[in-house]
Amino acid sequence: MPSFDFNDDSVVVIIGSGAGGGTLANELTQKGVKVVLLEAGGRQSPATFINDEWKSFVQLAWLDPRTTSGTWRVAKDFSGLPAWICKTVGGTTTHWAGASLRLQAHEFKARSTYGEIKGANLLDWPLTLKELEPFYSRAEDKMGVTRTHGIPGLPGNNNFKVMYAGATKLGYKECHTGRMAINSRPRHGRGSCLQIGFCFQGCKSGAKWSTLYTEIPAAEATGKLDLRPESHVVRIEHDAAGKVTGVVYRDKDGKEQRQKARVVCVAGNSIETPRLLLLSASSKFPDGLANSSGQVGRNYMRHMTGSVYAVFKDEVNMYRGTTMAGIIGDEAPNNPKRGFVGGYEMETLSLGVPFMAAFLNPGGWGADFTWWLDNYTHMAGMWLVGEDMPRETNRVTLNTNVKDKWGNPVPNVHFDDHDNDIRMRDHAFGQGEAVYKAAGAVKTFRTPPYPSTHNLGTCRMSAKARDGVCNKWGQTHDIKNLFISDGSQFTTGGAENPTLTIVTLAIRQAEYIAGQMKQRAI
Repeated sequence: MPSFDFNDDSVVVIIGSGAGGGTLANELTQKGVKVVLLEAGGRQSPATFINDEWKSFVQLAWLDPRTTSGTWRVAKDFSGLPAWICKTVGGTTTHWAGASLRLQAHEFKARSTYGEIKGANLLDWPLTLKELEPFYSRAEDKMGVTRTHGIPGLPGNNNFKVMYAGATKLGYKECHTGRMAINSRPRHGRGSCLQIGFCFQGCKSGAKWSTLYTEIPAAEATGKLDLRPESHVVRIEHDAAGKVTGVVYRDKDGKEQRQKARVVCVAGNSIETPRLLLLSASSKFPDGLANSSGQVGRNYMRHMTGSVYAVFKDEVNMYRGTTMAGIIGDEAPNNPKRGFVGGYEMETLSLGVPFMAAFLNPGGWGADFTWWLDNYTHMAGMWLVGEDMPRETNRVTLNTNVKDKWGNPVPNVHFDDHDNDIRMRDHAFGQGEAVYKAAGAVKTFRTPPYPSTHNLGTCRMSAKARDGVCNKWGQTHDIKNLFISDGSQFTTGGAENPTLTIVTLAIRQAEYIAGQMKQRAI
């Protein structure tokens, strides 16, 4: 494996190896660009993944200290874990369920479509669906998304069959086993899904797309990638002119290292990315890097979420097969007549008994709670995911009262649901229950939102520098050779799972960076 010199200032440094960072690394190295990829976590593999929910959580999750504030339910139930992201090579692509949906055209124009909404900081994206369509197609082909490029859908398990039965009776038309980045047949050297059911714990068969065993090995094969696991970046440095010059990180032994760079791309998820920019404050940038607008850390979005579970007379055994085995898309379009703007998806979801005990009703106990666990094999479940409203007050800041092991302030995640989010969730709960009742449910249960992997915003794209942090290429308005390369750049969240869009933006960003480097513009 190549090892570039710490003083090599011709390299592109990418911070984070997930959907954005891992994809960007491969795309750049394929173009002959030298890349140093820094990942705070260690390197696992399908062989080392653990099909045990709690042991796997400890293996993959980002467990560094965090704090939480706001009126959201998560602050009460999971104050130290406001989001479920991963600290491992491959990032949260090791943990995601595989749902790969394109944003809708109107979701790129949320401000124009929804109008001014009190308490929301809506803004149109500085790009359109039409601009992204060719890159979406490339991402779908790269990831092997089912129901695209002639790839058949996955088979439906019992959890899906229950959903489909109820959806059909309600008159829903868009119900199928989803567009999933999970091989339904062998493809690109990886086998087809074995329906093991531990999708959240890392795919032991390698059928689910993850940068861990797709993008990163492909990048390594070019001889242009220097992957450095267990490398926690603590600061981005710049010169007197304000151009970034490299990063400072702690290696696996805790030793401070400094890597010079021609370009720095931050892909640490929507919590760690703004945190790093804020930690990199200097006399020239007293409010943090790329923060002349004051928008770094603001407009944190996590999607409107919640779950509905139902018990049936007969066994369902929802845990058999893919975790996210089907979707209803009929509620995704914008229809303000429902009492809210934006839309939502209903996606099948199954949790194992340990997670069900923790997440069904956090802190709950008693006869009703244990009745649900006793009837676990008769349960079916779905996750509700919809567009939440960006708000300036929903933000990531530095908590100077709590420090990590390197002595740096930890991120505080503040979130309050917007009224539109609450109305959407109530509608989604009602429709989810209606689906299950139509299928013959004995009893239904509404589960409150729990720590989500869908963390968006905090360094959003904007046409004007005053409104956001980066332009339509993810290039920060303030610093030309500093880029945002993850879900932080989302201007609004849309109703769809974000990974496909993150990968799409990374493919597009790589072309831009390589072109700018060739022109000596950065």
